[in-house]
Amino acid sequence: MASTACSLPPHGHSLRGSYRYSSRFFRFSPVGRACSSSSGSGAPSGLKSGRNIYFHPVSRGTPVFCSLMDTSKSKQGPDHLLVLVHGIMASPKDWTYGEAVLKRRLGDNFFIYGQSGASIVPTASGSAKSRQTSGLGAVAGLEPINFITLATPHLGVRGRNQLPFLQGLSILEKLAAPLAPLIVGRTGAQLFLTDGDPSKPPLLLQMASDSEDKKFILALAAFKNRVLYANVSYDHMVGWRTSSLRREKDLIKPSHRSLDGYKHIVNVEYCSPVSSEGPHFPSKAARAKEVAQRTPNTENTEEYHQMMEEEMIHGLQKVGWKKVDVNFHSSFWPYLAHNNIHVKNEWLHNAGAGVIAHVADSIKQQESRPCLAANL
Repeated sequence: MASTACSLPPHGHSLRGSYRYSSRFFRFSPVGRACSSSSGSGAPSGLKSGRNIYFHPVSRGTPVFCSLMDTSKSKQGPDHLLVLVHGIMASPKDWTYGEAVLKRRLGDNFFIYGQSGASIVPTASGSAKSRQTSGLGAVAGLEPINFITLATPHLGVRGRNQLPFLQGLSILEKLAAPLAPLIVGRTGAQLFLTDGDPSKPPLLLQMASDSEDKKFILALAAFKNRVLYANVSYDHMVGWRTSSLRREKDLIKPSHRSLDGYKHIVNVEYCSPVSSEGPHFPSKAARAKEVAQRTPNTENTEEYHQMMEEEMIHGLQKVGWKKVDVNFHSSFWPYLAHNNIHVKNEWLHNAGAGVIAHVADSIKQQESRPCLAANL
């Protein structure tokens, strides 16, 4: 499971946000994989009932409702809502360790909700769903502050080493695309960029742009901080390129030296927004998508994905990002990197403790740091 502290995609955690309501801050930070609906419409216990925030459902189930504290009350209470979101084939228990550490390090001003809600820190596919929800105008009356994702396939999983457990073998990558929808449903087609009608852009490309009724990039730009945590290697589910929004030519040899106080975090990069006219879905891309859907082969699917990857990067780089690279090369179980990054199990995946500490400290220090800009 991957994590995100801003917006993002299947196989990762994503979204950390804060919103201003009236004269107070009501901060909201999501951490998780895939967005899921709650079983009821009540407020999370611990927050006073008040105005309701409506969240559009992003998968089967009931819409998510979350209640804001009544700001007319003089009684002091938490003013930051942090939502932890897990990914596909996962559960809220995946955040047991992370939730405990975040509560301890962030203090009483933060209300941490371990399922779903307004602010999200998702992992893996949860990040993509969190981005999708934000683009639908899911949070009303609040000011977004942070969006964080961990090991999230923002660019999908098609392409060389984007789904690392396939070992870059063309025959396996060819078989994976048609089999994925049978295993994880529609999400599988979305991750391989083959969802929907051939004449229409895949969902992940739509989420890299704005339309009349879906403002995905404007929603991302509304967050003061957007952070990507990415495994540089040993992650069997999500490649470094797709989780860090980089082109293959932009990948450099990762450092093996951890930052002081945050074991296995090896690099932090601040990327300013880049003006772009994209993304586009030209007729050539539509034809390539149709071929990839009907008669996939290594050559045509690679051409299609390269076009889509470049267009998605054009759209997503319109906002600034903080990119945090994680390298578990020296851990006892490096090949558990995908679960280490958010400490799915305290005893088996505790190599990621430094990552969770970094997420917590980043959230806590957010107000004293400059905001990441957008170029829209």
